[in-house]
Amino acid sequence: MMGSTRYLKYVVLGGILLILLGGGWWWLAERGPQVRYQLEPVRSIDLEVKVVANGTLNPVTTVLVGTQVTGMIKKIYADYNSEVKKGQVIAQIDQALFQARVDQAQANYQVAQANVLKAQANLDDARKDFHRYQTLWGQNLVARDDLDKAYTRYETSRAELQAAQAQVAQALANLKSAKTDLDYTTIVSPVEGVVVSRAVDVGQTVVASFQTPTLFNIAQDLTEMQVDTSVDEADIGKVKEGQTATFMVDAYPGRRFTGQVTQVRLSPQTVQNVVTYNVVIETENPEFLLKPGMTASVDILVARRQQVLAVPNAALRFRPSAPADVAIPEGTHVWRLGAEQRPVPVPLVTGLSDGQWTEVLEGDLKITDQLIVAQVSAANDQGHRTPAGRRGPF
Repeated sequence: MMGSTRYLKYVVLGGILLILLGGGWWWLAERGPQVRYQLEPVRSIDLEVKVVANGTLNPVTTVLVGTQVTGMIKKIYADYNSEVKKGQVIAQIDQALFQARVDQAQANYQVAQANVLKAQANLDDARKDFHRYQTLWGQNLVARDDLDKAYTRYETSRAELQAAQAQVAQALANLKSAKTDLDYTTIVSPVEGVVVSRAVDVGQTVVASFQTPTLFNIAQDLTEMQVDTSVDEADIGKVKEGQTATFMVDAYPGRRFTGQVTQVRLSPQTVQNVVTYNVVIETENPEFLLKPGMTASVDILVARRQQVLAVPNAALRFRPSAPADVAIPEGTHVWRLGAEQRPVPVPLVTGLSDGQWTEVLEGDLKITDQLIVAQVSAANDQGHRTPAGRRGPF
């Protein structure tokens, strides 16, 4: 009897222990790490695609004013930021040597003209002498040799007159050249504008040789400016003339200026194996806020879609840690929660992307849908997130 009672006691205790072990296992299983997902909604948004570039502000038209003669700067009539008119004198080169050359050329021209008069007189005399010998020859009063000598003198005098006339033309050309050089000593502005830079001082000698030295840089109209940008070869195919661009400069933080793409230059620029192309953006500058040389951060609007269905790019990058019963499809797709809170792939055909959102051209999605952008494990109070595009515990 005692043995049966003791046996029954052990059976009861064993059953209680099994129940406790089973309950503990069930409790631990229910409290074990669970998989949760971070969701983002599908939205209808205005989508803009931009090409980002850096550039430098410059006047639309700048004129480099130089000199065609060598000499010393005697006077300067324009300085930095001076407003000048077309034809206005802005500098003067010393004229002493050039005036002397004009005087010398003038004298040579006068001598050449005198030589023409002298040659003309000799020709007249030789012509009369030849005609006289012709008459005497007809009367058999002179020898044939005298007649030939008179003819030769006549032809020589005529050639000498032609040479003297040519010397007059040459002397006149030299005189015009000397006067032109004298005129070039007066430096005038070829356009109306503002002097951006001055490269000479009074007393400095400028030398005009194979390359014309620059004396002044004149901006024709500072109310019209342009941004010369460098666009990477990967983005240049998106940029077209007529596109709208906005840009910012450090001088006015928070303020955006608007311009328009007016030229996409074909000449490439290669620096350290990086190929870029110059894109010119013109902008208005009525308040003269923009100044030459400012650095601009430019956004070129290359495409715009209004109120399109769009998904976050994080949803396109997300990949769940797939168990055996979840297949990872090929191609572009996103994931949403299906039955039993399991990820279900949704194939898509996508369009434009601004880096954060991507346009949906085809796909079984609507605005109310919630898409998975990250996977979260509830292993601890803080949670553990599996970044989009990487595998984590399912």
